Amino acid sequence: MPKQLWAKSSRKLDGERLTLKQHLIDTDNAAQKIFIGRILQNWCRFFKVSNIERFLIHLRIAALFHDVGKANAEFYRIIDKNTRETQTLRHEWISALVLHLPSVRDWLGASELQLDLEVITAAVLSHHLQAHQEEWGKPRTLVKQVELYLNHSEIIEILKKIAEIADIEGLPELPDKWVAGDSFWEQIYLDASDTGEDFSLDIKDDNQRRSLLLAVKVGLIASDSVASAMFRVGYTMQQWLDETIHRDAITPKEIQIEILQRRYRQIREKNDSGNFRLKPFQRKAPRLGNRALLLSGCGSGKTIFAYKWIQSVLSRYKVARAIFLYPTRGTATEGFKDYVSWAPESDASLLTGTASYELQEIAKNRTESTKDKNFITEEDERLYALGFWGKRFFSATVDQFLSFLTHSYSGLCLLPVLSDSVVVIDEIHSFSRGMFDNLMSFLEHFDIPVLCMTATLPTTRQEELEGVKNLTVFASCGDEELTKVEKHPRYNVEFTDFDTARSMAIDAYQHQYRVLWVVNTIDRCREIAGRREPKSGLEGDLDVDVLTYHSRYKLRDRQNQHNATVTAFSRKKGEIKPAIAVTTQVCEMSLDLDADVLITELAPISSMVQRMGRSNRHMSRGSDFRAKVLIYEPENCKPYKKEEIEAARKFISEVNGEISQWDLANLLEKYSLGETIADGSSSFVNGGYWAFSESFRDINNFSVNALLDRDLETVEALIKDKKAYDGYVLPVPKQFAISENRPEWMPKYMAIAKHEYYCDRRGFGKWS
Repeated sequence: MPKQLWAKSSRKLDGERLTLKQHLIDTDNAAQKIFIGRILQNWCRFFKVSNIERFLIHLRIAALFHDVGKANAEFYRIIDKNTRETQTLRHEWISALVLHLPSVRDWLGASELQLDLEVITAAVLSHHLQAHQEEWGKPRTLVKQVELYLNHSEIIEILKKIAEIADIEGLPELPDKWVAGDSFWEQIYLDASDTGEDFSLDIKDDNQRRSLLLAVKVGLIASDSVASAMFRVGYTMQQWLDETIHRDAITPKEIQIEILQRRYRQIREKNDSGNFRLKPFQRKAPRLGNRALLLSGCGSGKTIFAYKWIQSVLSRYKVARAIFLYPTRGTATEGFKDYVSWAPESDASLLTGTASYELQEIAKNRTESTKDKNFITEEDERLYALGFWGKRFFSATVDQFLSFLTHSYSGLCLLPVLSDSVVVIDEIHSFSRGMFDNLMSFLEHFDIPVLCMTATLPTTRQEELEGVKNLTVFASCGDEELTKVEKHPRYNVEFTDFDTARSMAIDAYQHQYRVLWVVNTIDRCREIAGRREPKSGLEGDLDVDVLTYHSRYKLRDRQNQHNATVTAFSRKKGEIKPAIAVTTQVCEMSLDLDADVLITELAPISSMVQRMGRSNRHMSRGSDFRAKVLIYEPENCKPYKKEEIEAARKFISEVNGEISQWDLANLLEKYSLGETIADGSSSFVNGGYWAFSESFRDINNFSVNALLDRDLETVEALIKDKKAYDGYVLPVPKQFAISENRPEWMPKYMAIAKHEYYCDRRGFGKWS
């Protein structure tokens, strides 16, 4: 038996090693230092835990026990020799098996504290999110036995500490080896699996037990993450926590000074009259409760409404974070630039899958709100998700925070931040069914102030939200001024065919109008836009640059297309300039466009309503102007379902001639399809013993992230220098992905694509 047991490989900083005993003590210390004061109170409120002391005791025991399974010969050899061989049993599996030993269960069961051993075991087993019900605990190699160091002095000292916390005497007898196929160990495995299965059923009907489980599960992950990070980067735990998670609560006055007043000033400067006043519906925001749904049209001022609502919530809740969640990286980035970036750089954060790249681009194009600020630091990157614990104002994609519901590790690590927050979730109409189900699970099972916002919402989903306890639905149509705007006819709609639509697009552009054409697939987007040489599409007809915007670009080119399209459709007072762009569904949320002529393929009703909202958006051509909207049905309506298109056909049968946003909203409610009602479940809530990461978004089975072959050398250099290479990544159809002859340095999840199929202006695809 070795003299010391190791918990981790040598620290890169100075080569120092961390003993297993010290790591377990550090994790216990982290639990005690994280969960104090306001954070502890908000954590237990969030999870609806009624007994705070019971939570802390279970968390501390789980923290001290979680890596006991590392006390085995295989793990010691891997750490000691810094190898990557596969362990026969994962260390947390061994820890869970040990917790099911009769001697250990009798020992812990003797505590008068009435410990819930299933809660402790579930937290220990799932802390690395590798607890599949069908796979856990089964040997992964042909090794017949593994020597266990459970009687090592370090483990004995940890068990004594657990005994002290649980107020129990003595220590359990522990085995010195695990043997494959041994009847004793087979019975332990079966007992654990059966108990886990029963436990998953029990917590469905026992809300308090489930609340304790979830709070302890994530509390352990957070504590383990902090303990490991502090060793990795060499920080002092208490000081770091005081400077990050335990920052002072936000006050209503702070929102007014740091965010709203600065935004008001910017609006005044852009306003011809130099005036600014809150709209009547925005002034009603403080009257809403702690949970609400705002239904308000595009461009009506929802974000200012949200901040006014946040101010009122902060008078009732002591929290230190305000979080805005958006469905796309583009909308999150725009939200950051317009509002969050006004906050001090130490407080503001953009959190998306490509935030580092977006922030670098923001730094190159300074605005009044971002000048002289650096929103990304080396410390943030080294600490991964923990690097955001010190931030106070967030603009993020929804999955960055709510993906904890599907066991995303980063999402779970951000839960101490989320539970200490007030949350605004925008554009919820765009959520897939799976994302909306997770939103409903979030609202049902966790106690946190939430404002959901959208311009339109199908009837079924609105009814689901209306059924959420203590959630108020507020529509801006009660605002007389906004109602007048929404009832004003903005569009002149006509159902037509492709050829007529194409002729109209050409004619309108030649007459100095701004033309936006929205299609359902990237291939059609590229084909309709076309090329000048050889002559094809609109570009060949008009002999001008026709903009395209869709999702199949390298990030840096997509950003260029985004900016070019927004700029082309912007209009200064009195300015008349033509513009023409062909886009896909991405324009429904991430582009603030104001077209004079909108052409769209037949699509689901909510999508068409959102697309129409990109025309005559600001009524800049006067109150008598109507945007021309042409709808046509393509040869096939993929990727949408037949029933969605059938409903859309019924919808457009009544959408003809002059029509307003008000009319569209009523027809959306009339014709929107019913859906399966969410039951409040999610893999996190229902997980019990089990936990493994799943995708928060509906997985696209037809595309994969790739690098162009011509960019490989550049990306390799960036990776070696530990720099972000997000700008070179693009999604490509799976049939175009090359997997053979991959360089060793490439990430496993990344494919290679031929540059011959890529154009900076048109994105990736093959010309027909």
